[in-house]
Amino acid sequence: MPNRVQTLLGVDYPVVQAPMTYIARAELAAAVSEAGGLGMIETLTPEGRADLLRVRSLTDRPVAANLMIQGWKGDPSIVDTLAAAGVRHVFTSAGDPALFTARLHDSGMTVVHVVGSLRAALKAVDAGVDALVVEGVEGGGFKSALGASTMVLLPLVSAHVDLPIIAAGGMCDAQSAAASLVLGAEGVQMGTRMLASRESLVHMNFKDAIVAANDAGTVLLDIPGNPTMRVLRTGLAARVAAHDPNAKLLGKVTELYFGGDMDASVANTGQVSSRIAGLLPVAAIVRNTWIEIEKALDAARTRAG
Repeated sequence: MPNRVQTLLGVDYPVVQAPMTYIARAELAAAVSEAGGLGMIETLTPEGRADLLRVRSLTDRPVAANLMIQGWKGDPSIVDTLAAAGVRHVFTSAGDPALFTARLHDSGMTVVHVVGSLRAALKAVDAGVDALVVEGVEGGGFKSALGASTMVLLPLVSAHVDLPIIAAGGMCDAQSAAASLVLGAEGVQMGTRMLASRESLVHMNFKDAIVAANDAGTVLLDIPGNPTMRVLRTGLAARVAAHDPNAKLLGKVTELYFGGDMDASVANTGQVSSRIAGLLPVAAIVRNTWIEIEKALDAARTRAG
């Protein structure tokens, strides 16, 4: 029987690709959706918005769009753009979901909001969202330095909220997905694991750095003018973390992502990078994550005696 996340999103496997700016583009999203999960397109860049239409030439399966509220709160026309592209599922983040939820619902879209605290989860419920992504502080990208880990946050939110929950932060395989189910989720969202896939268009230097990372391989950086970010502790980020006075943030993140220059900027990456031992096809990531959950649970039962 499909669970609530599968039913809501219309997917075979409730495995969602995270909305990574510049990276969450048509090729990666289509590969995830074709594998039975839910691919996602970012909408902050013009290229991402164009891919809302281009992705339809690559798959006829459901593909979601991300709406970063802080980036669009002064311009509600993004809802018209999403509707014109035939988007059915929107993952909102980084802001008050009440600003867009009613508009998105009126356009026939489901709304899933990303939260990093119980307070934000309850606020999203009040705004009328259809589901939540609950993301612990170990996830990559913008994070509160005071945030709780997925192990703490996920069961806390699930104890207070009756919406379908997708777990994020530390998700990369069947073992982590099985743990998320026990803690109250009905699906998982993956960013770093999808970055380190064969279909991801980022440079091999970035992928290799993820595979090489150990459990101290990321760092939370408090960058002036930006929220706290969890990034890969390499290149420029390693020098910034070490308080090198000559380490200046150049802001050329696309040169890092697609040019492979690890000194050009900082690379949003989750702590789960330490568990990623190699590159895999997206289809294997999506299907094995969900299909092998019972195997992971059986192994846990054996260890429990």
